[in-house]
Amino acid sequence: MKPLKIAALACALLTPLTVTAAAHASAYPVKNPVLVKNALYQAGPLPTTTCNDLPDEPMTPAEARTYINEALRCLENTWGQHLKKAGLPYEPVKVRYVTRLPKNYCASEDGETIQPSSVWYCDWDRTLSFKIGKYWLLGLPTLDLFNTIAVTYGYHVQKQAGLYDAGEDLRAGSKAEHLEQGRRKYQQVECLGAAFTKSVWPLPGKTARDWERVASSFYRDSAEYGKAANRKRWVKAGFRTADPASCNTWAAASSKVS
Repeated sequence: MKPLKIAALACALLTPLTVTAAAHASAYPVKNPVLVKNALYQAGPLPTTTCNDLPDEPMTPAEARTYINEALRCLENTWGQHLKKAGLPYEPVKVRYVTRLPKNYCASEDGETIQPSSVWYCDWDRTLSFKIGKYWLLGLPTLDLFNTIAVTYGYHVQKQAGLYDAGEDLRAGSKAEHLEQGRRKYQQVECLGAAFTKSVWPLPGKTARDWERVASSFYRDSAEYGKAANRKRWVKAGFRTADPASCNTWAAASSKVS
């Protein structure tokens, strides 16, 4: 499939539409127990840890790599504990830094993004690929970058919990159903990213007002990613509880992920 991509604070790519006349999955309710009753939801809130060694806002590519690596260290520490507690497999994510992706990487149609600052997650090799551009170096508050990393890492959590593959295996009887399935996946990683942030909150030098700005930074409705109000609701639920159980988008009514 195509690599999932977050370009700066933009959204991930969706998978190609698969339509079958004998669709076995309805838009709602989703009946696959891996999706709606996953062990990820049963292990309680994420462990409370700290991420106090984050450096200051990066101004150079080298500083950005240092910042990203430290944020990922915090993510691995938290999610590794939670996945093991839930009885799920845990494997650290692979990381690489690129100036462009190879042609056809992870079934991508091309090897380059038009965005100068981007991160991709490829489920084939469980790798996060970062392209560091000016947007991440010139005046971007680190809480935005931190949130981008946390949200994208959510795909790796989904992959290890079986949620990612189970979602990919669903069939859609219409374009609308396919889009809804994609929104459930994407809104879940936004929620998981917020749950992680709460588990390491407060971050050095950041205030509740800083987080509220990030949590409210959805202004446009999108058929691919959902209504701004719904996305805010999932992000706020994750941050309020620090519990992946609050991120069960697959059990939510269609109106909650529209």
